[in-house]
Amino acid sequence: MHGRLFDYPDPRRIDLRASVRAARSEWLVRVHLQRAAVPVQVLVDVSASMRFGTRRSKLQVAADFVEALGYSAFRVGDPLGMLAFDSGARDDLFMPPRSGRGIGNLLAGMLRESAGVGAGEGTGASFAATAVSGKGSGGVNGSGSVGALQRIASTLAGRQALVFLVSDFHWPLTALPAVLDLLVHAYVVPIVVWDAAEIAPPAGGPLLAVRDAESGARRTLWLSAGARERWHEGVARRRAELSQMFGKRAMQPFYIEGAFDPEAMSRYFLEAVA
Repeated sequence: MHGRLFDYPDPRRIDLRASVRAARSEWLVRVHLQRAAVPVQVLVDVSASMRFGTRRSKLQVAADFVEALGYSAFRVGDPLGMLAFDSGARDDLFMPPRSGRGIGNLLAGMLRESAGVGAGEGTGASFAATAVSGKGSGGVNGSGSVGALQRIASTLAGRQALVFLVSDFHWPLTALPAVLDLLVHAYVVPIVVWDAAEIAPPAGGPLLAVRDAESGARRTLWLSAGARERWHEGVARRRAELSQMFGKRAMQPFYIEGAFDPEAMSRYFLEAVA
């Protein structure tokens, strides 16, 4: 950072370029601050829709991200913690911020074990059906997930931290601003995890059997040309809603579609600070 020469009287640290660009005509000097550890918190959606996936469930993909996050946090000396939610706060998946080489592996293992419990079968999730029908979004437990997210986010209110919010966001977004308001002192990175079967209709026949991952309700969709077009429009509309919601708070969502790409995550942060 820079400070005034009057406040930091050390001419050896004068920054000529910064002084010329300064709004007020005054000499500026470089001020070096020692880096302090930044608590890293990951808030993970473990609701039923996150257990959906064609090759691997979205929750398993989220576990891959948490594992890589743990390695990165350890390399720079930051403690990593985790909070999880579905229709309520998942205390069994809670971990306070800790530093250590194996913290990421531990948290990822907890998520993978959770992903294997009650993993459902079926071809579709609620998002696919609502994208075609245009009747909102989120399963039967959507409002419950939002309430649980608000409760765990309130435990971080007023704290400075790097917070990763990992979810498929297949729940009503109307309550999301209240959650982000609780995390106003933190640097929030939304991680949107989607499966390929959700964002594009299958190339097969006209009939598609889907099951709502949250409620278990089954229905059959007639994939006409218009339905396929509405499917794509629904996905694009959801992307726009998320971009608008987070953009109002200068946040850019990071999308994981199918598998976590560490290089894409690195580019995301490089572009954020550019």
